[in-house]
Amino acid sequence: MDGKNQTMVTEFLLLGLSGKSQQEEVLCGLFLGMYLVTIIGNLLIILAISCDPHLHTPMYFFLANLSTVDICISSVTIPKMLVNHIVGSKSISYRECMSQIYFFITFSNMDGFLLSVMAYDRYVAICCPLHYTLIMRPKLCVLLVAVSWLITNLHALLHTLLMTQLTFCSNNAVHHFFCDPYPILKLSCSDTFINDLMVFTVGGLIFMTPFTCIIVSYAFIFSNVLKLPSAQGIRKALSTCGSHLTVVSLFYGAILGVYMHPSSSYSVQDTVATVIFTVVTPLGNPFIYSLRNRDIKGALRKLILRS
Repeated sequence: MDGKNQTMVTEFLLLGLSGKSQQEEVLCGLFLGMYLVTIIGNLLIILAISCDPHLHTPMYFFLANLSTVDICISSVTIPKMLVNHIVGSKSISYRECMSQIYFFITFSNMDGFLLSVMAYDRYVAICCPLHYTLIMRPKLCVLLVAVSWLITNLHALLHTLLMTQLTFCSNNAVHHFFCDPYPILKLSCSDTFINDLMVFTVGGLIFMTPFTCIIVSYAFIFSNVLKLPSAQGIRKALSTCGSHLTVVSLFYGAILGVYMHPSSSYSVQDTVATVIFTVVTPLGNPFIYSLRNRDIKGALRKLILRS
């Protein structure tokens, strides 16, 4: 390998989704609008839950945490793209890129863990209603969220430290709007076997644990619901799960499409799928939970009237 190819990379170039300036202007405008709606929508849900004592329950405690994480995951990726577009630059420093990877992995995994905790909450509420308050105590709810934060931060730290051990040569062009781990791995001129192995082993475990919890929780929920004598009882029981299932389908559908294969096979279709769970899902969550939830709609009305 010649000297030019061994030049160490100190920054990466984020080429965006299309790589064409006119299309990027349209996409930046679209992403700005989506980002503002995401921030405002999720903040309204957090404020509505905080201000309404009737919503100080485990389900809404987890929903407020989910809204917080959705704000964070959008803020990790979109603002840097918008700033680069405004100043006419595509660069992101090596340290900024590694930091973005760390927080992206943390908040993405935290989304999955919160969705699994919410599934468990629905399981207890539907299958063990008489013991709900005894099981879902405030201390347990806080513990579940705290342990989730600890696991996701340690997992992100592992992958980020492994990423910093790689060598990046002259090619520093990333065909994405942020430092997604897979496109960055493809740019490395050193062996990424350990990184890919960790993605499939540790990453697979971190992915499958909450996903399995969701599947098992809903298996028990559906088996109990089908035993109800009336169709009205079935609809009432499932009405509390509809919003959650919609978000789970969006989030895990995109994750499965992007990260459950080697980094070397990362393609344009994967980039689109990444946009779904980094931009579309955080944007959709406030609408999904507020439009299909009378308690949230009532709390939002009170909040707007009070202001």
